[in-house]
Parts: sequence; C-alpha cells; structure tokens
Amino acid sequence: MNYAIVFRLLGYILLCEGGLMCLPALVSALYHEWDVLWIFLFTVALCFVIGLSLTFLKPRRKIFYMRESCVTAALTWVVISVMGAVPFVLSGAIPDPVAALFETVSGFTTTGASVLADVESLPMGILFWRSFTHWIGGMGILVFLLAVMPLAGGSHVNLMKAESPGPQVEKMVPSVQATAKILYTIYLGMTILQILFMLAGGCPLMDTLLITFGTAGTGGFGVRNDSLASYSTYIQVVVTVFMILFGVNFSAYFYLTRRKFKKAIAIEEVRWYLIVIAAAIAMVSWNIRDLFPDFRTAVQQAAFQVGSIITTTGFSSCDYDLWPPFAKTVLVTLMFIGACAGSTGGGMKISRLVTLAKSIRKEIQQTLHPNAVTPVRVDGKPINHETLRSINVFMAAYIIIFTVSVLLVSLDGYSMTTNFTAVAATFNNIGPGLEGVGPTANFGFYSSFSKLVLTFDMLAGRLELFPMLLLFAPETWKKF
Repeated sequence: MNYAIVFRLLGYILLCEGGLMCLPALVSALYHEWDVLWIFLFTVALCFVIGLSLTFLKPRRKIFYMRESCVTAALTWVVISVMGAVPFVLSGAIPDPVAALFETVSGFTTTGASVLADVESLPMGILFWRSFTHWIGGMGILVFLLAVMPLAGGSHVNLMKAESPGPQVEKMVPSVQATAKILYTIYLGMTILQILFMLAGGCPLMDTLLITFGTAGTGGFGVRNDSLASYSTYIQVVVTVFMILFGVNFSAYFYLTRRKFKKAIAIEEVRWYLIVIAAAIAMVSWNIRDLFPDFRTAVQQAAFQVGSIITTTGFSSCDYDLWPPFAKTVLVTLMFIGACAGSTGGGMKISRLVTLAKSIRKEIQQTLHPNAVTPVRVDGKPINHETLRSINVFMAAYIIIFTVSVLLVSLDGYSMTTNFTAVAATFNNIGPGLEGVGPTANFGFYSSFSKLVLTFDMLAGRLELFPMLLLFAPETWKKF
C-alpha cells in the first residue's frame, strides 16, 4: 500500500470540501445566522489545516494502482462524511454524533434517508449544506477532483472506476481529466436547466436550489417536512422529468452533445431503463386509479414515485405507504433495479440486470445446444468473461451484505417490512422505505448500532461494495 499518495489525495479532498463548505457559510451570512456562520468557518479552517498538512506528504512513487484507488475512494467518503457532520453536531441540529454521521453519509451518498422529523426548523445554512451534499456526492468528489486538479502521475482512470457507479467505466475522450470535465459540464448544465424550469414555475429561489441539488444528485432530502407534497403539480412534473433524466447514463448525453445521435439511441441500457419506467408507471397508475379524483392525477403521482424510486432519488409527493400492496410491491422492486450505470442513481443498475438476463438465456441455449457458441452481447458488443465474473461476484456479495444487514438491524425489534425496506432504501441509496421508514417517517428511532449498520450500507451501496469491503481485508494494508 502506497500510504503517502493515499493520504496526500485525502488532503486534496479535504481542501475541496473546505472550499465547497464556504457556500453554506455564505448562506448563513445572508440569513444573519451568525452562530452557524462561525461553525462553518471553523469547519472550513479545520478542513484546510488537516488537508494542507496531508498534501505536504511526498510519496516516493507517484503511481497508484487499483488497490490505492479503491482505498482512496472508500476513505474519501468516510473522511468527507465525518468532517461534513461537524456543523450538524456543533450547531445542535443533530447533537448525536452517530445520527449526524448517518445524516451526512445519507447526503453525500445521495440516499436521502433522514433522522430528522422537522427539517423546516433547521437554520438555512444547515439546510443548504444538507442538500448541497447531494449535489457534491451525485457525480462524485473524486471525479470533481480529477476535473479541477491536474494530479501528477498515476492511473487516474482507476480513481474514476473506484468511485463511479456501474459495472464498467469508459473514458469518453483519451484524457481522464477531460472526461471528468465533460461529466461535470453536463451535470452542471442539467442542474442549471432544472433551476430555470423551477423558477419559471414560481418556486422560491432557495427552495429551487435545494430541490435541484436533491434531484441532480438523485438524493431526495426535502426542504419541507412533507417532501414535495405541498408543491404545485408543475413543480412535481418538472422534478419527475429531471429525476428520470439524471438517472440516464451520461454517455448518452455526451453522444448527444457531439451529435452522435445513433450512438446515443443505440445504448441498450437506456432503452431498457425507459421501458421499465413506462411499464411501472402503467401498472401503478392502474392500481391506484381509485385513490385519486381522476386518472390523470393518478398517472402524475405514479410517474413521480416511480421516477423517484427507480432513480433512487427518494422524494415523495404523497404517502405511497397507503397505496395498495401491488403498487408498493412494484416500488420495492424498483428499489433493487435502480438507474443506469454512469448516472447519479443507485441500485443494482439496469446494465447489470440486462447482462444477467442475457447470461441466463445463454445458459438455457447452451443446455439445449451444447456445441453452440452464444456470446453475451450488450449494445452489439460481446461481454468478456471478466465482466461477467465481476457482475456475478457483485450479486453474490450484494445478497450476503443485504441479508446480514437485515439480520443485524432486526435486533432492534421492529417489523420485518420496516427492517427489510430500511436496508433496501439505504443499501440502494434511495431514502424512504415502507411502514416505520415510510415517506412520512424517518430513521431516527433506530439504535446507534443500527444506524452504523445502515451507514455502512449507504457507503457500500454508493461505492459498489468492494472499495468498502477492501478496508476490512488485512492484505489491503500491507506495504510493498
């Protein structure tokens, strides 16, 4: 393990976080929240002091391999979450450090699960920071670092692979830094576009910013206690559209900006993503049609919740825990499916499930025709054995971690539905579940131990499991 380069990168990360934390400090100043302002300034100073001290480390070798990349990615999310929780604790918004860590991890991993029952009572600076963590974590802070800072030496693509969601990460252009800049340019452009649409609908500026942060990062922290239920239908429709758009593989947007329309349309994962959304909206709309005054309203509410769940955003426009069992079952299924690889969404990812389905079909065909050569193809290209192996291992690890997490959380004694959906909602970075953790409830009632289990699930889910698991492997920390 090349410790020096890992800690040096963590230093740069802390400098980035300190700089980004100046924004909520500015908001606190604008709203005359002087106590909160000083808390943010203290945390900024703490980030800068620790960060600068780490950047002075001089690694003997500037090359970092996949081991260092995975460890850096995992430690990055732990470190920024610990530092990001400081304002919550010092301001008294969340005095319990474990609960504050849970809230901050939920923000950065774009989960949206909260321990707070009354978010409207929070100081505006704290409320801004809470939602801003979604936007920071949506595209990934390491991707941001690659975009703004030319790091000398090393295989930078390993950092992007370790942090970016999905079974495989490809460079859009030869330079990794240029790829990171393209990703963030698209991300920022879509964010600004949503802000303009929200403002056009008469949404207050601060509400617009915070809701857009949650939508872009597919996070889902609400500005109001009822999430988005009290906003106009126009605002809910705009959020629905952009939730779905941010769940699309960003490669499609890159091809569109380059006017390579055929390549954009040819992405099989995006087609299946839209098909699943359309089918889910149709099924849920029909099942809940009697709960609303007209079918159009039922479709609009179904589209919002389907878009929110499959993209793992977690906003709610109504209490879907009161919907019929079939509709709730569809939503729980969507929790596991998730959005596209290369998007800001979580879950298993459409691309993995499409590949697994094709692998099953291949096995059936080979059972019937043993001598047939039937490669698994996605987007017309054959998938190599290494990718198939990694997907199978991912699914096995996913099931094991999910099962163990449900068992551990069940020690608190809550209902099976509450515990199962709590783990599903955190592990898949969604936010709300059903019953005790439904859209009108929160996670505050869980014990500190369960909160730590769910915190690990959020981090593991965001980082695709293995970077977090590597932290617990003794061989990871051996020097070489």
